[in-house]
Amino acid sequence: GCSSSLKLTSQKATDAVDDIFRSLRDIARARMHMKQFNSIYNPGSNTHQAMCFHFLQASYKPLLKQIVEEVCNPDRPDPVDIEHMSSGLTDLLKTGFSMFMKVNRPHPGDHPLLIIFMVGGVTVSEVKMVKDLVATRKPGTQVIVLSSALLTPRSAIELLFATDRLQPDTDI
Repeated sequence: GCSSSLKLTSQKATDAVDDIFRSLRDIARARMHMKQFNSIYNPGSNTHQAMCFHFLQASYKPLLKQIVEEVCNPDRPDPVDIEHMSSGLTDLLKTGFSMFMKVNRPHPGDHPLLIIFMVGGVTVSEVKMVKDLVATRKPGTQVIVLSSALLTPRSAIELLFATDRLQPDTDI
């Protein structure tokens, strides 16, 4: 709301910071219903290091990385937050009979082609991370990463704080 830094007041700065944190809380709230992929923050634990210093081992784990690791998990538990959508009559019959019999749902990692579509955008480093993860955990799987935008650091910030996120006012 300021045309220059000379017109910046303490109240305008406070309002801007409040808007930033409101946006970040809204983003976190969008994943609250999820059981497995509801956070990108791991608080860690206090660990005892040399010379009696205590450090908090907090870490960041991107959502896209969590999803790809789950899809490429060799232990193959049923994914909690990833659903298989029935696509034909055979799949619908299997789903119906699964109430009476033990029928395993297909695992996302069963197919040799993995298609990931990121709504809102993806960075080049995220695409490389997906490529590297799939190459090490599930070699031979072809990955296609699609997105609504290729994000740069500047465009990610602009989209994050756009007034209307469904129709952003940026020139990407």
